[in-house]
Amino acid sequence: MRSQSAGTTPGSVTADRRLSCLRRHLDPISSSSSSPSAGIMESSQTISASPTSAFDSVFAHLAQAPEDPILGVTVAFNKDPSPIKLNLGVGAYRTEEGKPLVLNVVRKAEQLLVNDKSRVKEYLPIVGLADFNKLSAKVIFGADSPAIQENRVTTVQCLSGTGSLRVGGEFLARNYHQRVIYIPQPTWGNHAKLFPLAGLSVKTYRYYDPPTRGLNFQGLLEDLSSAPSGAIVLLHACAHNPTGVDPTLEQWEQIRQLMRSKALLPFFDSAYQGFASGSLDADAQSVRMFVADGGECLVAQSYAKNMGLYGERVGALSIVCKSADVAIRVESQLKLVVRPMYSNPPIHGASIVATILKDRNMFDEWTVELKAMADRIISMRQQLFEALRARGTPGDWSHIIKQIGMFTFTGLNSEQVAFMTREYHIYMTSDGRISMAGLSSKRVPHLADAMHAAVTGAA
Repeated sequence: MRSQSAGTTPGSVTADRRLSCLRRHLDPISSSSSSPSAGIMESSQTISASPTSAFDSVFAHLAQAPEDPILGVTVAFNKDPSPIKLNLGVGAYRTEEGKPLVLNVVRKAEQLLVNDKSRVKEYLPIVGLADFNKLSAKVIFGADSPAIQENRVTTVQCLSGTGSLRVGGEFLARNYHQRVIYIPQPTWGNHAKLFPLAGLSVKTYRYYDPPTRGLNFQGLLEDLSSAPSGAIVLLHACAHNPTGVDPTLEQWEQIRQLMRSKALLPFFDSAYQGFASGSLDADAQSVRMFVADGGECLVAQSYAKNMGLYGERVGALSIVCKSADVAIRVESQLKLVVRPMYSNPPIHGASIVATILKDRNMFDEWTVELKAMADRIISMRQQLFEALRARGTPGDWSHIIKQIGMFTFTGLNSEQVAFMTREYHIYMTSDGRISMAGLSSKRVPHLADAMHAAVTGAA
């Protein structure tokens, strides 16, 4: 074994190496001949400068993406210093004072959860919180639903309505024989974006009739009649977004018969159950009609609006199957979609929902608060309609009180919308959709003045 050089020890050699490495990081072009480890420095490869300037980026080629057409309204609103500004763009409930609302029953549920020292923060299963899933299915299908009693429903907790639609879309792209989904024209803007990413091809069917500001029922039936057998059809369970126009129960029955005759697969988006009419059961009638005939369907649920849990991202995807055995296999495939996407869902929001749904008193308190929100929105519709009529604003504005839910499709065009934003600091999407939940009694005159001026061309 070779001996160490005179006057050196293994420890000192190691220390010299470290010092040499440090010097080279600090000053890669200098070297010190006086260092005992100078030979090591000379033989080691120096750290080369990056071929890219420190001021360049590998992402420098990216273009600035446009703002989301809905969320971008709030961005513009926040930048406006005007004290009279009004945001009617984003679909989030506001109180009469224009403030976000946390339901009293939600605060109670959260307090119970906080005080429960037995609760832990362990991962949920891939499909989510079991109580939440079971109770969510009962909310949308009804506690006495034969599909539930026969174990033909599989429900998985997802990331609110958007996540439920995304998981359902990818499940269908992987496992269903048709990969085309028909969505209403118009519809919520995210529908056309998320389904292609899930692997489905998107087509549209006629829905809104601009001249009447109502439902183009004949066009809807014609387009669905022309759809290929087995195609997927997205249906808004209630309070259609953005138009606020819903089919009547008789029209729903005709839609059901047509879709079943052509083996079209219903995929319901239920974002406003209880928020439209104030009744959970009334707002679920369209879904329950399709379940009652024994056929299969998918339902995406969200608790953002009806429990005010926007930021908790609480939702569920339910798939009604022909048999319990099929439902078990469907759930196994849903797990394969969820696991590589987000692994498993968050626990807090789902626990709030489950706490409320499984307690009779809390459930009743929720329905009272839910109806109060729905009633306030209905009142805003009536007040706006009357304010426009009092001003003699040209046109028939009865659609404002005929439409239902959070949104009203006013019929204003993009130029009129831009005028209202510029002159009255009122913000909404360019298609003229306004969120009635963002309106208050004291702001109705301001909105009516702006709409009157926009329609009459007044400055």
